[in-house]
Amino acid sequence: MVEQIEGYVLTPQGFVRGVLEQQGGRIVRIKGEPVPESEVRNGRDVLPLILPGFIDVHVHGGAGRDTMEGGDAALAIARMHARHGTTALLATTMTAPMDEIRQAMAALGPLCRERDPQGARVLGVHLEGPYINPGKLGAQPDFAKPAQLDEIRALHALAPIRLITLAPELPGNLELITTLRAAGFQVQIGHTLGTYEDGVAALEHGAGGFTHLFNAMTGLHHREPGMVGAALAHARYAEIIPDLLHVHPGAIRTALRAIPCLFCVTDSTAAAGMPDGEYRLGRHTVQKCMGGVRLPDGTLAGSTLTLDQALRNLVGLGLEIEEASRRVSTHAADYMGLEDRGRLAIGAWADFVVMDRDLQLQRVVVEGEEIDLANA
Repeated sequence: MVEQIEGYVLTPQGFVRGVLEQQGGRIVRIKGEPVPESEVRNGRDVLPLILPGFIDVHVHGGAGRDTMEGGDAALAIARMHARHGTTALLATTMTAPMDEIRQAMAALGPLCRERDPQGARVLGVHLEGPYINPGKLGAQPDFAKPAQLDEIRALHALAPIRLITLAPELPGNLELITTLRAAGFQVQIGHTLGTYEDGVAALEHGAGGFTHLFNAMTGLHHREPGMVGAALAHARYAEIIPDLLHVHPGAIRTALRAIPCLFCVTDSTAAAGMPDGEYRLGRHTVQKCMGGVRLPDGTLAGSTLTLDQALRNLVGLGLEIEEASRRVSTHAADYMGLEDRGRLAIGAWADFVVMDRDLQLQRVVVEGEEIDLANA
């Protein structure tokens, strides 16, 4: 059965005023007339916006649950983020003793193989540590260690690892980047005390991007450009957390001008979608208060952000809806090599959100299946 949705459909070529048709979980037709974004924003009719579903490659938790819990935690997390427009995500682990990482990975495996009908597609795992610099842990527990290829392969056998964050300045890590890329893993630079030169070398060895740009890395100075300088000067892709707390709006604007395919992540914790209080982040207890999540010493510890709010924040900073949409969907899809997600095109998965002109969600569809927003 073919379902038709009428509205302003954002295609790779821009908005069209018309109809999207989906059948069997795929987009089978888009028909309509091209329109400028000014009409989408200011037209007299009340047609909704139909945008690609959001893709988040850095998700630690939500709905009071943390990925490192194992069990059915990831199921609850995928459901919560789907209710905020995320149609595909990477479940993200924390630095921890290896037996705890293995336990979390074993629990993630089944959900990566079969999507819950009310959840986002869990594409795989983002391994954020333990292969990071112990001097730049941020909110990561103190279990950093050197990277080992055999260990990574053993974890990959439990659940598909799609993305690995590591610090390239640590012994052996730079050379390992080339090996990991050849084996099909995407590699990001993060939680690092590396220099500008270390960052450039990591990119030359095959690293694809940077983990939560500006956060947990050496900053930009005009005589020591640091890892931030390497990203701004050379990166095509990088994550950023646009909750307006982790990164100042001025720094976000700087990154938008410098990095062509800068894309948004939430780095969300168990506190996302929950009231103020105490929550778990791996082995840490964190406190949610006034929209932020912090360790007892005040260190930022992930976020409460959802990608529908990230989209609104970007538009609030002055981006056109079309560009903001690319930065919460298309660029992340391209980065992960997902040609049939992150865009509304014939043959792509029917992953889309329907929003009003205030960019509030009205519908979320994942692989052609409607998500119940009643508990959002």
